[in-house]
Amino acid sequence: MTEIARLLTANEGYAAARANVHDSHPGRHLAVLTCMDARIDVFAALGLHLGEAHVIRNAGGRVTEDVLRSLALSSHVLGVDTVVVMQHTKCGLAGVTDQELRDLTGAELGFFPIDRHAEALREDIGLLASTPYLTPLKVVAGFVFDVESGEIDDVVRWERAAAK
Repeated sequence: MTEIARLLTANEGYAAARANVHDSHPGRHLAVLTCMDARIDVFAALGLHLGEAHVIRNAGGRVTEDVLRSLALSSHVLGVDTVVVMQHTKCGLAGVTDQELRDLTGAELGFFPIDRHAEALREDIGLLASTPYLTPLKVVAGFVFDVESGEIDDVVRWERAAAK
């Protein structure tokens, strides 16, 4: 059986038993940005269920233009007011440079490598906090997920000051 056939067969079972969530607004007004790493089960790690959060994944769990686009829609159209940026240990973007990744891939892109998680999280959260069109966001947290233990380190937090 090919990989595609396995996926389609698995989908038959899923479709027959799935929970039917009718509202596209995330029930907990939450978005989670994390890495595409296959070792991270976002819903299980954070105790979430279908329909409770938007999950945005990319290499490294970094804030990119596409993440900003998604969060603009999540916050203004779908009610998100809280964002978690969750990076992880043993990430392929840790300890490498943009140039090394360009050489490795042949792609002339910015890969957003991670020297230190705390610094990268502060940078990304600062970007979210200072993006003018993301004013609906009230809380942004930066976590590091340990791929070996499954534990989360709460590294940095930002909250919008209440209007006077």
